[in-house]
Amino acid sequence: MSLWARISDALAALTAGEGLAEVFDKLRAPPERSVAFAIAVIALGAKMAKADGQVTRDEVTAFREVFHIADKDEAGAAKVFNLARQDVAGFEDYATRIHAMFSSQPETLTDLIEGLFHIAMADGFYHPNEDAFLEEVAHIFNISDSDFRALRARFVPDATPDPYSVLGVDPGWALEDIRKAWRKLVRENHPDAMMARGVPEEAVRLAEKRMMDINRAWEEILGSSD
Repeated sequence: MSLWARISDALAALTAGEGLAEVFDKLRAPPERSVAFAIAVIALGAKMAKADGQVTRDEVTAFREVFHIADKDEAGAAKVFNLARQDVAGFEDYATRIHAMFSSQPETLTDLIEGLFHIAMADGFYHPNEDAFLEEVAHIFNISDSDFRALRARFVPDATPDPYSVLGVDPGWALEDIRKAWRKLVRENHPDAMMARGVPEEAVRLAEKRMMDINRAWEEILGSSD
């Protein structure tokens, strides 16, 4: 059964009246955890896309960049996205449930927030309502304010990312300690490591931008130390 077929089955259970708790409990073990992650991105992405009052073609295209959709699955994917937009449940419910599922894997929650930032910035404008939406989801995910600001700085063009924040280090650290932190991030964001966190293969491509930001931050710090 394809990813989209499994997602459709799960959302069908929701629309049939089965509660979020029951549906997500069925998706706790691999490989179905990837379905839960996908549903979270779909539902939160669809609801966030409406936060600025409209769902644009660019936002839908950005979603397709996160999840590759084969021609044969386009109808099913459209159905899933539309179901999520029709308020199957409030976004807080989805965020709370996905946080409970991945509470021991905070990196996966960060993966999800990055996917939402990617969708939010697809139309080239970061709406205040989108910022409020993402800030609330980050709060539910127990992502710190400083980490949220660092994420926002990486995605929103009018914010300059602080290289030390990107690497999660302090400017007062020794260069060798910063180097160790950079290498640790590189290892953690390897595709194999992301797959082990239950992230769908389609969403691993988001790590490409993250790796660029991580390496750029290290190069900036290294250059400033010369």
